[in-house]
Amino acid sequence: MPKKLFYQLDIDKRNRITDAGLIEFAQYSYNEASTNSIVKKASIGKGSLFKYFVNKEDLYFYILDYVIADLGKNLKEELPKLKGDIFEIILIYAEAEFNWYIENIDKYNLLKRAFSDDSSSIYKKTVERYKLTGDSFYYKILGYSETQALKWEKEKVLNVLKWVLEGFNAKFIKKADQYSNINDIKDCYLEELKKYIEILKEGLCE
Repeated sequence: MPKKLFYQLDIDKRNRITDAGLIEFAQYSYNEASTNSIVKKASIGKGSLFKYFVNKEDLYFYILDYVIADLGKNLKEELPKLKGDIFEIILIYAEAEFNWYIENIDKYNLLKRAFSDDSSSIYKKTVERYKLTGDSFYYKILGYSETQALKWEKEKVLNVLKWVLEGFNAKFIKKADQYSNINDIKDCYLEELKKYIEILKEGLCE
């Protein structure tokens, strides 16, 4: 969490620091990212950054909190539009999320790096920090769905879907760099996801 002094800065300076941190962590892994580069991009004094943050990790999680909050805010606006059965909603949600990524490419790159398993201590801290947030939002999204056609208890179905999608997403993140741009990633992701959804639908519905 930033120090109190950070919130006493004028909004322009806070935004410069946030944007500089976002760009640096989007381009480089946590260990490779340079606080000197962030200071330079933000046009602040070399020693200023740590007047506002305890250390590099503190800054990193502030930036991640900011990005995840922005994504969550955007997707919450989509929630009332989620209509249909549970499988249709998964696909609608996935497309809405990718549309946000396309419009916010630096934020997408940061999230992709942050949640790519590199066995580092910072990755483990990241997963632990955001696990409950992800679970809560996931179940909220699926709570808008129609489940009358399911032949199993809703809670059990939600768990199955969550586990399958977590595995699918983790696998897809690893190969995302094979694609030349975010639109290609979106098309391939949705195409593959639809195939798995069809399999799940066959097994979980009457």
